[in-house]
Amino acid sequence: MNSTKNNLSAIVLAGGLSIRMGRDKALISIAGVPLIQYICRVALQCTESVYIVSPWVERYQALIDQRVHLIQETPIPGEANSQTPLKGFAQGLTSMQTEWVLLLACDLPNLRADVLKAWASELEYANEKTIAFLPKNPEGWWEPLCGFYRVNCRSSLETFFEQGGRSFQHWLKHKTVQELALSQPTLLFNCNTLEDLSNLESKDSQAS
Repeated sequence: MNSTKNNLSAIVLAGGLSIRMGRDKALISIAGVPLIQYICRVALQCTESVYIVSPWVERYQALIDQRVHLIQETPIPGEANSQTPLKGFAQGLTSMQTEWVLLLACDLPNLRADVLKAWASELEYANEKTIAFLPKNPEGWWEPLCGFYRVNCRSSLETFFEQGGRSFQHWLKHKTVQELALSQPTLLFNCNTLEDLSNLESKDSQAS
């Protein structure tokens, strides 16, 4: 894991508008810990190079470990509503110096470092054409916001943007992606709505 850790960075995306939740998901506390703080803690167990990409970096400054770097996400010129995960990822890639980057959403309350570390150990076996290692959801779609990408995919992303692309699924459709085994689908649970939050809090209270 040490050799992989030295060749790995992490990007945590915190640029969504949280419309369905009604408030910033990254600031919601689960078991007393804000989600953005929890995700960064998990990421720091996988690599010492962790970055948050967000249009609102000042919101998170006081919550995160001093080792975590903040990257200001900026709008795409000429686009009024350009806040997409793919755009935030592309902007974050400009600061990466490693071969691989772990990309994480900020709303994964069930995320576990041991699973990420096990996945990261597979990176050394990637073939030259592999652009990403990602799990799939039960519907068979890639889960792009919890997986690993080659940093040099940035040039491919830039071309995709120039052609008007904005979707992870459409970009990945024509790329070589290796699947990561997902034995516990709940790992990728996204806390998107008030109902999701209520269910999560109920489970936490029952567990305690």
